[in-house]
Amino acid sequence: MKKKWVKRLATLVAFTLAIVFVIKFAGPKILTNYVESGIGNCQTIPILCKVPEKEVTTFQPDKSYAQDCIPYKFPKVEIYIPKGFKVVQELIKRPYYKKKKFRNGEPVIYLLHQGPGYFCKLFPQLIKLGINDNYKFLTSMMFSRVSQINNLNDAFFVIMKSIFTPDLGNQNLVKMIQFEMEDKAGFINYTISPKFNYFDCSVVNKEGDFFKVYIRDARCTLDLNKVITIISTLSPGEQNA
Repeated sequence: MKKKWVKRLATLVAFTLAIVFVIKFAGPKILTNYVESGIGNCQTIPILCKVPEKEVTTFQPDKSYAQDCIPYKFPKVEIYIPKGFKVVQELIKRPYYKKKKFRNGEPVIYLLHQGPGYFCKLFPQLIKLGINDNYKFLTSMMFSRVSQINNLNDAFFVIMKSIFTPDLGNQNLVKMIQFEMEDKAGFINYTISPKFNYFDCSVVNKEGDFFKVYIRDARCTLDLNKVITIISTLSPGEQNA
């Protein structure tokens, strides 16, 4: 899996090496301009200039709502999902939020799971920065902003943020929160509108497993509390047991 992911990010590696050259001979302003020219700026990708609310929101899942959901068991992840959604387990080697498996008008939920320490195994140099688990990686990525690029590490997390952010509709409307519940914590980027809702959930459980739940709510049947209840049911699949 690691080899496949590294292969998929070959372009990113080349881009990062180029940034190393730039930062060695230039300051933060030139480095910022270089990143913006490669992936976009605040106008083209507004979320690169947004960060979650400072206050961590504590949620209590709605157990009665969870009882009305349908259990799905995949090799790598298990979850309860409400009726009316197509559900897909994806592998990180594939651009799960870009590949058009279903018509844009269909409600669909994409699921992804990786084990504890995944990002540190993928990028071992992060350990020197004190980033030694999946949650710390997500925190550094979510709070990164183009306007705060001062060195190579800042640029790296902005690039990661652009890669890991799926389609959220009008990004000018996106809200970002940091949440916690009894056995999980993470971040939710979401857009709620009269015509289409999007939820991008990055979740880490108490064992350190990383889950990604991306929801295209084409019928606007979900709200934040319902999404929290859905992700509260996440657990590793039998393949990870």
